[in-house]
Amino acid sequence: MLTEFGKILIFLLIAVIFVLIGFLTARIIRPKRPTHEKLLTYECGEEIQGSPWVKFNARFYVVALIFLIFDVEVVLLFPWALVYKEFGIAGFLTGFLFLVILGIGMIYEWRKGDLEWDRPVIQPPLVKKTEN
Repeated sequence: MLTEFGKILIFLLIAVIFVLIGFLTARIIRPKRPTHEKLLTYECGEEIQGSPWVKFNARFYVVALIFLIFDVEVVLLFPWALVYKEFGIAGFLTGFLFLVILGIGMIYEWRKGDLEWDRPVIQPPLVKKTEN
């Protein structure tokens, strides 16, 4: 008799073996014709320029994170839209509250300027010289 953990171990071993067989089969049957272009870092047709250690603007990551946050929250609206009638006015108000909080978050990000790709350059205050 196998315990439940034994069954899980067998399942994991079969899964690993299945993946290894897939990789081995692909390695055996794929054509191997390396060219200069295929050995380059990128195959997108662009010539490589400069060092790969370029500092990226953090705005790329901020925009991506904001997109993911709001995208996941919007996905949660679909199940709510399908079943909110079953919960009556309480279900509707709960979903509406969720939408209000989501809207407040979007307005906050918009007012903060995180949705703008180019931030305005902050001008330092000018100090007028006084004559004695």
